[in-house]
Amino acid sequence: MEVRLAVPADLPQLKAVYQKIIRHMDENGVPIWDEVYPCALFAADMEARRLYVLEKDGRIAGAFALCDSSAGAGCVEWKEPPAKAFYIDRLGVSVEHRREGLGSVLLRRAAELARAKGACWLRLFVVDINRPAMELYVKNGFQRAGGVYEEKIAGDMMLREFGFELGLCP
Repeated sequence: MEVRLAVPADLPQLKAVYQKIIRHMDENGVPIWDEVYPCALFAADMEARRLYVLEKDGRIAGAFALCDSSAGAGCVEWKEPPAKAFYIDRLGVSVEHRREGLGSVLLRRAAELARAKGACWLRLFVVDINRPAMELYVKNGFQRAGGVYEEKIAGDMMLREFGFELGLCP
């Protein structure tokens, strides 16, 4: 297994992986991604060199974006708000590889990358109905921050997102 920066040639396979993830989430009562998000952001993520893919047996098995900011960063109560932090976005694991520990592999690699870039915190937001994701983050040492980030999506649709963080500095 290898976690590496995504390249443009990965885009078709990456989109196919995420389309299956989206269908699986919809079928399991977590309809938070759609035909636009997150796939529409992958090309910009690649251009900004912040999209990482996990390859297993020569195929993409997961991915995440490691961003230096987040729109909701000022909406929750982080332990050290001014400390340097990176944010995980668009984390996904292939439906075919669920329950193999790849989500934990991706989180550990994100923490290593953030630490190498001088961050003391790795943070993320998760929609309040995405219980499986929250369980993954807690299992990997993330703690929930106080407060809620409410993100208006379209019309009167509102996503309620919880912030989670992992300390990286001693």
